[in-house]
Amino acid sequence: MAKNLVIVESPSKIKTIKKFLGSSYEVVASNGHVRDLPKSQLGFSPEDDYEPKYITIRGKGDILANLRKEVKKAEKIYLATDPDREGEAISWHLCFALKLNEMKDKKVYRITFNEITKNVVKESLKNPRKIDMNLVDAQQARRMLDRMVGYRISPLLWTKIKRGLSAGRVQSVALRIICDREAEIEAFTPEEYWSLEADLKIPGAKKPVVAKYYGTGSKKQELSSEEEVKKARKGLDQADFIVKEVKPGERTRKAPLPFTTSTLQQEASKVLNFSTSKTMNLAQQLYEGVEIKGEGTVGLITYLRTDSVRVSEEAALSAKEYIAKNHGENYCAAGQKENKKKQRIQDAHEAIRPTDISRIPIAVKDQLPRDLFRLYQLIWQRFTASQMAPAVYETTSVKVQAEKSIFTMAASRLKFDGFTCVYNQKEEEEETATFSGKLEEGQKLECAGIRSEQHFTQPPAHYTEASLVKALEELGIGRPSTYAPTIGTILGRHYITKDGKNLLVTELGDVVNHMMVEAFPTIVDVNFTANLEALLDGVEEGTVKWKTIIENFYPDLDRAVLQAEKDLAEVKVRDEESDEVCEKCGRRMVIKYGSKGKFLACPGFPECMNAKPYYEKIGVACPKCGKDLVVKRTQRGRRYYGCLGYPECDFMVWQKPSTEKCPKCGSIMVEKGNRLCCANEECGYSSLKIQKDSENKR
Repeated sequence: MAKNLVIVESPSKIKTIKKFLGSSYEVVASNGHVRDLPKSQLGFSPEDDYEPKYITIRGKGDILANLRKEVKKAEKIYLATDPDREGEAISWHLCFALKLNEMKDKKVYRITFNEITKNVVKESLKNPRKIDMNLVDAQQARRMLDRMVGYRISPLLWTKIKRGLSAGRVQSVALRIICDREAEIEAFTPEEYWSLEADLKIPGAKKPVVAKYYGTGSKKQELSSEEEVKKARKGLDQADFIVKEVKPGERTRKAPLPFTTSTLQQEASKVLNFSTSKTMNLAQQLYEGVEIKGEGTVGLITYLRTDSVRVSEEAALSAKEYIAKNHGENYCAAGQKENKKKQRIQDAHEAIRPTDISRIPIAVKDQLPRDLFRLYQLIWQRFTASQMAPAVYETTSVKVQAEKSIFTMAASRLKFDGFTCVYNQKEEEEETATFSGKLEEGQKLECAGIRSEQHFTQPPAHYTEASLVKALEELGIGRPSTYAPTIGTILGRHYITKDGKNLLVTELGDVVNHMMVEAFPTIVDVNFTANLEALLDGVEEGTVKWKTIIENFYPDLDRAVLQAEKDLAEVKVRDEESDEVCEKCGRRMVIKYGSKGKFLACPGFPECMNAKPYYEKIGVACPKCGKDLVVKRTQRGRRYYGCLGYPECDFMVWQKPSTEKCPKCGSIMVEKGNRLCCANEECGYSSLKIQKDSENKR
């Protein structure tokens, strides 16, 4: 009996989908793209109207041969590649590679499913469609623009700097954003400011409540010097603290929106400490299907590349029923929420959510690897919370008069927990005091102490993978599918490096960015790139012709490259010399980059092939043996600080050591946030690091 043929992208989907469809369907995979632009050349020319010259990807011959055999046996062919522009393009390329357009006796359909579940897969077969050429053209335009930038500018970087470098339409802008932030940090000048606080005893409170200095009038007064603090503090030690105003109120904390690709990457980084690439790899597994006892292979989440927060009516109804049953009707949200910030959303997909809300995380915990479970649990909790009622807090804001000065304090008490009973990221909530007992106007409060403290404004934070993804999304640069590979590329090229979660620019990255800004200011211009993204979205919507974008873009790029070849001077980025001397030939060893990060190599290669691990020195001597302390990592990747003399010396600490010695016991001090703490836990001494820094500057 002739079978229906379903062609998917990934082999891992085959088992899941075949289980739903039965023996009358054969399911095979294309393993991604089967055709692409040739690697050895640009792949198009202005003389040929920018028509792309596609070829079969090397290594795909056997896959295509197998697909052709299956096509011959089938009457109906369903192209079921991923439900996005990339998937649409793969289906279009399959039509050409398998000559499906020429087969009069075959019926060829395009189907998509946002989740790999029985009902959705079967429903998609009932509603097939033609290939959407707007989506295909949008992918072609992006692919060709990326090829233009990469193939025309990268060789210039090889000539002017060193081989192995690359430029990219999105990656070069991302690098510039990071470099601009580094420049802000370097140019930052700290400004002094002070806080003035009083500890007030409140009836019914277990400990004093902190009241913050507001000023002497209706406008808040900032204290910028010690002199101003002394002036504000004058007379307060003997003053009566009288309640001047008590304002009760109520505030609601709205439930979060369900995850999009970028918000999932950001939250997984913040909560689970996952890189963007790790998050996407795990989400791909959850989408394609995992083995669940009693159910077989099951897709646990919906499609992972989306910037929409839309939820289907069926999913919203299922969530409402689950929440009402397990928490109560009053925990159900009033209605569907919208993301008002987003200007341009590709709404073909839903938000990322569990395919079945009744499949609670604890039920599958023992059947999933730890990290896969943690990501599924995060997605389940976020979606469930998004369909729940807000949390409600009773608030009290108080003004206290002391002489001419006003102090303020606020209290907050949870009245109704709402969505926070399933998803409560406490770091998002601003901490406020809680106290019981009533406060009345005119009431006198006992002051347990007054203190002032010097502070300094902090520079902008370094970008992390999460904050970079957020910035790219807010600026309209790239799309959900590009964030992780973009970050992976600039890390892989060693333009940036990671220090904990922070992304730091390397010397090489700085040189490449400087050259790109000088020679190709338009390419790395944030607004230009965002406008280009908007035009590409216009292609997807059918309002812009894709070749119009290409025809307008390439001539300017070509002129800029030719001019840069004449104008740019060569910049040699030498390998950074270390203090290590090669014990085999006596040369100063240099720092190089390998697949596992930095290592030391002899510059005399290939005559001398000596190489050894590179350890970043921090300028602090080991308190046990006097050798250098260096940055090391455990097998699981956790950073620590250990002695270079290991294994003879086993000294190590988790926090970064300081050159300061403990004034109490003489031990080494380590950095913990803005404090310096004695590494000897029995001692317990600590001091504010910022005060030490300011003293050193003075």
